[in-house]
Amino acid sequence: MDETGNSSVLLVARCLLAGLFLWSGIGKIAGYDEAGQFMAQHGTIGLLLPVAIVIEIGGAALLIVGLKVRFAAVMLAGFCVVTALLFHANFTDRAQMFHFLKNVALAGGLLALYVSGPGRMSFDGAGEAGDYADGNS
Repeated sequence: MDETGNSSVLLVARCLLAGLFLWSGIGKIAGYDEAGQFMAQHGTIGLLLPVAIVIEIGGAALLIVGLKVRFAAVMLAGFCVVTALLFHANFTDRAQMFHFLKNVALAGGLLALYVSGPGRMSFDGAGEAGDYADGNS
């Protein structure tokens, strides 16, 4: 695939990944009390809810515009692993096992984005010779 094609795919990938975090962060704002109760039921202090919202919405925004993508990808990957372990590690419940695996898979996709870089259709990649940080395409 040519450089424009690779950059286009990376843009779509960034937006698809970001969409989940944006939706989740907005959902936490809309259902703030319920999200806080859910966190409390799992032994997490409610004061972390605003932090989670900022990570999700801020990370999504960074991915979409392509700014500090590697930082955002690692931050969101870590967030996925931590939330999987804190909230979805009940492997006897099939629904929770699904959510655990979904979070781990998201972390994998985000780490792949970390390795590939954001592509030229981003603030980070503007002016790069190729789609990847090392200039190879």
